[in-house]
Amino acid sequence: MNSDLPETAAPAHDTPAAAPADTEDQAPARDATAELKALFPALFTGKPKPVKLRIQADIQARAPGRFTKAQLSAFLRRHTGGTGYLIALTQAKTRFDLDGNPAGEISEEHLNAAKEELARRRGVQQERQQLELQQRRNRAQLLWDFERTTLTEANFCVLKGVAPEELPGLLEIARRERAEAPPVEARREAPRRDDRRPAGGRSDGRGPRRPEHRAEGDRRAPPRGDRPARPAGDRPPQPGRKPASQPVESPVPSQMAQALQAATRSAQGDAAADRPAPQDPADASGR
Repeated sequence: MNSDLPETAAPAHDTPAAAPADTEDQAPARDATAELKALFPALFTGKPKPVKLRIQADIQARAPGRFTKAQLSAFLRRHTGGTGYLIALTQAKTRFDLDGNPAGEISEEHLNAAKEELARRRGVQQERQQLELQQRRNRAQLLWDFERTTLTEANFCVLKGVAPEELPGLLEIARRERAEAPPVEARREAPRRDDRRPAGGRSDGRGPRRPEHRAEGDRRAPPRGDRPARPAGDRPPQPGRKPASQPVESPVPSQMAQALQAATRSAQGDAAADRPAPQDPADASGR
């Protein structure tokens, strides 16, 4: 990131053109990564650390004349532009000098710039991954269609919109990708109905029921031939059935009711005695 880099060399127009240092800076920069890591391992080796601002001047002061400005600028541009360094910049609270000691806090501007750059790189990476996945699928479909088509190769290329010279290379890549793809896990066959319960066991998988597990007075009835005879009238009502109707007993009349009934019967008997006896038909005939 430019905002996190030390100051670079001054523009060419600010320095005389004939200066030897300027000629040296314009030459191809030699990679100084290995030397800088060997000289300052506390800062440039191991887990990335946010470097102190204007660290280039500190390097020139500690190793005068050993590195050119172009070499240091190229190294620091690569070092501070790596994704690992940007992540360290968002997680750390201070910067570090050449000896690995804290050397100033990280400004809010540099912190936000690092976060934005990381978000941009994640988006680019996701787009690249999606593009690669789609291209892989397209090559697999191309190979599948090519192995089953009845068209000529020229007509197949016209149908798929592929240049004839590109088709062999695409098919070769698709075959290699198909060979390198992990095998699809076979689906587990569903257990048959007879295999869902272990032999002699229960549906909950707790194994067969042992005789000692049965509590005394088990509700399961013995065989019909071994059932004890049950006395008549002692059968409990069964659920879901209407109980049999019982005969209704007549209420016992009270003493007053009994006296009234006796008086009524006595009066009816007296009335019957006063009535004349019916005439015999034989007597009516005069015989």
